[in-house]
Amino acid sequence: MKSVFISVVLVVFSYGLSCAQPPDTNTDESRIPPYTLPDPLISPNGKAITTVKDWERKQRPYILKLFTENVYGKIPAKPAGMHFKVTETDSAALNGKAIRKQVTIYFAAGDDAPSMDLLLYLPRTNKPAAVFVGLNFTGNHTIAADKAIKPARHLKKKDQQITDSEAIESSRGSSASRWPLEEIINKGYGVATAHYYDLEPDDKDGWKQGIRTTMKDALHIATDAWSAIGAWSWGLSRIQDYLESDAAADAKRTILIGHSRLGKTALWAGANDQRFSIVISNNSGEGGAALSRRVFGETIRNLNTSFPHWFIARYKSYNDHPEMLPVDQHMLLSLIAPRPLYVASAEDDKWADPKGEFLSAKNAAPVYALYKLQGVTVNEMPAVNTPVGATIRYHIRTGKHDVTLYDWQQYLEFAEQNKKSE
Repeated sequence: MKSVFISVVLVVFSYGLSCAQPPDTNTDESRIPPYTLPDPLISPNGKAITTVKDWERKQRPYILKLFTENVYGKIPAKPAGMHFKVTETDSAALNGKAIRKQVTIYFAAGDDAPSMDLLLYLPRTNKPAAVFVGLNFTGNHTIAADKAIKPARHLKKKDQQITDSEAIESSRGSSASRWPLEEIINKGYGVATAHYYDLEPDDKDGWKQGIRTTMKDALHIATDAWSAIGAWSWGLSRIQDYLESDAAADAKRTILIGHSRLGKTALWAGANDQRFSIVISNNSGEGGAALSRRVFGETIRNLNTSFPHWFIARYKSYNDHPEMLPVDQHMLLSLIAPRPLYVASAEDDKWADPKGEFLSAKNAAPVYALYKLQGVTVNEMPAVNTPVGATIRYHIRTGKHDVTLYDWQQYLEFAEQNKKSE
């Protein structure tokens, strides 16, 4: 069976952990240059958008197009011939609390098509369950110590002296703290995840092996017309496609979640695919939830220098001029409306600019107000571990750049509160 990639690679180093900051990075509030945010409710001809109808028919497509052309690139449609194969089922996983399924998602006809491995946990209930959907950094087998979980296809070892099997087994469950499965299952929710390398390796040449190349002809899109974040976002929608085929999952209540670069991915996927009922951004920072015009922590130049594959080439033209961008990230958040949105930061994660994430969430509120929904209404950053907001919610917790049990507890509570709007 041919997969997207031939070699088995497992990422055993920590993706999504805070990077060393360049010496010229600004972390001084007094040094932030003055800026003015573009108004998401002002049309290209200067007319105020005052109705949901005008927002959905005119302004929303316009803003989505601006992000497509200037930041993330296009996202192609669902491919023809896509199909699924359940390769393993355990009806008594997690000490009998859950059903575990392992599924291969084939992106074209035939079992030699490019594919992605999905790991799905569902609570043992008599009704379809809402599911948290998110990509993982280090392989499905790292989110739980269960030896039955298929290892990641892609192995990148720090120590080349150890065997692939030794590297795989030593990393089983190494990311379990980021995926508190029992806590999630106990609340009645499921989890669906896949390794983001199955879609495209996270390096500047990853496109050569990933779906931007292997699926280029089938998707009718040029390789440089989209980005790595676009490819990863596209994969999240393909997980949603599978969930719509699984009677045990409530595909109308899927909750999209992502951390760090995968938080950026979740926001872009949620903006493009409105089937996701709730969108959660965890420490997504620059190019995610944080305002670009607020020059603090990571900048557009930092992103495009360290990760030139994440965004399209045109984004580089704004490296030193975020004020020239026709959009800012509060407008990306506004594209989630009217669906519930959660933005979260960490106190020690200055690189991701927590205040910039807060202000972005706050400035998306006027679009939610069109739907008579309340966003973040407080004017100042809340205290740590004190969530604020309604349909748009925000918290900053103690600690570093990570996904913690505290974060998950807030997301589970948010999902419960928004059942009526899912």
